[in-house]
Amino acid sequence: MSVQPAPHHPLLVVTDLMGTTLRDEGAVLPAYRAAFAECAIPFTEDELAAKRGAHKLSLFTEFAARRYPSDEAGRRGAAALKVFEKQLRHFLASGGGTPIDGAEAAIARLRQAGIKVALTSGFDRGLIAHIVRHCGWGELFDAVVYPDEVPAGRPAPYLIFQAMQKTRVEPVARVAAIGDTALDLQAGTNAGAGWVIGVLSGAHDAATLGRTPHTHLLASIAALPALLGLG
Repeated sequence: MSVQPAPHHPLLVVTDLMGTTLRDEGAVLPAYRAAFAECAIPFTEDELAAKRGAHKLSLFTEFAARRYPSDEAGRRGAAALKVFEKQLRHFLASGGGTPIDGAEAAIARLRQAGIKVALTSGFDRGLIAHIVRHCGWGELFDAVVYPDEVPAGRPAPYLIFQAMQKTRVEPVARVAAIGDTALDLQAGTNAGAGWVIGVLSGAHDAATLGRTPHTHLLASIAALPALLGLG
């Protein structure tokens, strides 16, 4: 479901992490499954697919709450997050977690053109910081937004609003939101972003993203400078 993009270049690009700037390499789904299994939290693959891009602790706790009382659901959600993060840290330590081809060059080109770039994720603060260090991205972004800085993760718009606040950019019509999941696109739409851009380099395919309101679908973030006329 394509909608009309804003007529001017964005002042800020708010990008997702895994599947958008960082290769998934098939690591995330097994990490979810291990966390659900070890903590005895019921789920279905379809339910999980619909939640890709969500804040991970909230996701695990929400799923646990369908079987367990509130306090127990909270404990199991926190335990599941630890399993999930342990799996992904092992993935990184084993040589995984390389940037999407052309992602770093695209971000550098955007910033060279005066467009600010903020990184967001559904991961918790510690894992985001670990990935940024792992990739040597300390200077790549104008801002990094962590889920504990906002009242709710995607599809709520707050990560985008916090990115705007950190980079001192307004209005939201001059913001581009880019990500690989339907929740990324929903967050962009809920924020009122002028560009809501899906990429096919991660969790969701063209059919799934195409059913979600968006302004553009790209093969990857590497194509974003060309879309904006930056070459």
